[in-house]
Amino acid sequence: MRLQQLQLLLTLARTGSMRASAVAMNVTQPALTKALRQLEDEFGATLVVRSPKGVRLAPAGEMLAARAATVLREIERAREEVAALTSDTQTTLSVGMSPAAALMLAANSVSAFQSRWPHVRVHLVDALYPKALQQLRSGELDLALGPLPPAGIGRDLQARALIDSPSVIVAKKGHPLAKARRLEDLVGASWLLSGPRLGPGDPLHLGFEQRGLAPPKVTVDCESFSTLLAVLPSMDTLAIVPERFYEAHGPRMGLVALSLQETLPATSIHIFSRADAPLSLPAQRLLDTFLQETVSVRHSAT
Repeated sequence: MRLQQLQLLLTLARTGSMRASAVAMNVTQPALTKALRQLEDEFGATLVVRSPKGVRLAPAGEMLAARAATVLREIERAREEVAALTSDTQTTLSVGMSPAAALMLAANSVSAFQSRWPHVRVHLVDALYPKALQQLRSGELDLALGPLPPAGIGRDLQARALIDSPSVIVAKKGHPLAKARRLEDLVGASWLLSGPRLGPGDPLHLGFEQRGLAPPKVTVDCESFSTLLAVLPSMDTLAIVPERFYEAHGPRMGLVALSLQETLPATSIHIFSRADAPLSLPAQRLLDTFLQETVSVRHSAT
């Protein structure tokens, strides 16, 4: 079986005519008929049904055509990748990463990508929304990974859900509420808001008011997680952070995680790209790598 024979099926499906297909493929009609006959002999099935109105694919032909489209598409992608890999020109991809996304997906994804694309430099940018999405729109970022904004993203961007990031409430060691077990025990506490208002770090998401409790009192706003780590161990405030972020930094910075009976809402990490402009080939491959790493992380967690 040759690639030209696979292309033949797709062309016949598109044109519905032996004559038009021969012209499109720049071959004679007898040569096209011979190639089709050889393909049918190889598979032992009728692939094309002829009629006075033209030709159409038989059920077996439709099945083979679907496979052929995948094969031809992958071969074209392979050609593009080889061309990019053999080029000496270095390109740069800029990717905005939320802290949770960086901890859960960045290391293995970037390593796997660069093993195949050594000429592509990956620039990772600490970015919280909505700033990350603004940078994506302006072209400063090629991709962005992070939570989905409560108000959505608009039609100029597209998002794909990757993985859920559990959250924990943290406090300094010795905090009076460090051993609290119920959400109602936290009424009246001072809170540090990490990230933007209504984002994953906003205690409003915990549902105090839905339970008939007084709303949380935010006394400190903190946009940077590095600043949070610097100030929280010395303050009598609580904060919501990604569980992986706490595991990586919390204990050594003198923080503890509260063990509440209630389950905290998880944050879904998405990958964002522009909908009004196609990704470059390296950017698309990096996006694919993030998707593959997501599958690996999910399997390892089960």
